[in-house]
Amino acid sequence: MTNVIAHRGASRAERENTREAFTAAVRMGAAGIELDARRTADGAIVVNHDSRLPDGREIVACQRVDLPGHVLTLGEALDACAGAFVNIEIKNDPAEPDFDESESVAEGVVALLASRAEPITNWIISSFRIETVDRCRNLAPELPTAWLTFRPVTSDDIDDVVRRGHVAIHPAVPTVDADLIARCHERRLAVNTWTCNDPARARQLADWGVDGICTDVPDEILTALGDHP
Repeated sequence: MTNVIAHRGASRAERENTREAFTAAVRMGAAGIELDARRTADGAIVVNHDSRLPDGREIVACQRVDLPGHVLTLGEALDACAGAFVNIEIKNDPAEPDFDESESVAEGVVALLASRAEPITNWIISSFRIETVDRCRNLAPELPTAWLTFRPVTSDDIDDVVRRGHVAIHPAVPTVDADLIARCHERRLAVNTWTCNDPARARQLADWGVDGICTDVPDEILTALGDHP
């Protein structure tokens, strides 16, 4: 079975990473929702893709109370995603202003998840920075974690992800083929690919056995796969 994962919520129908986008994705029938987690100056974990607001302010330089109303805390976002599993992408890029080598954002995310009533398997943590998902796994070994990547996945990458104890690889759609999925499955790694808005490509990926398809249009991809409620 291929899970349809709403990329930043139903982000073509509603403003991305907002309550409206998340509730729309659940209503459309998405199995999962992907969202982006960052930290503020006062240590809150909030949901926003970019490191800066449209007015140029850096999120990491803002207090939580000074952010626009559509920027949710991670807890508020998880509440809005009720009914779907959640892929929390932790943003901790060395090229961005909120980079923190100490991995405080990972620690904040794990602490929040531990405080919630949902089973920990309702979440999967991903990041382009492998050290960030390593930190999450070290803090909570039972928490599913995944490596997120733009570039083609090599056999060495697969070996490394397995060695580090992560459960999935999240590769970009153009880099995915049937062979990659088979090689990952041989090592018991799930493959959740991003971002696919093309119904024909989604059907091909599902035929190959991909575990999850992250998409801006979950309703269209669900229909393409024959899973729309």
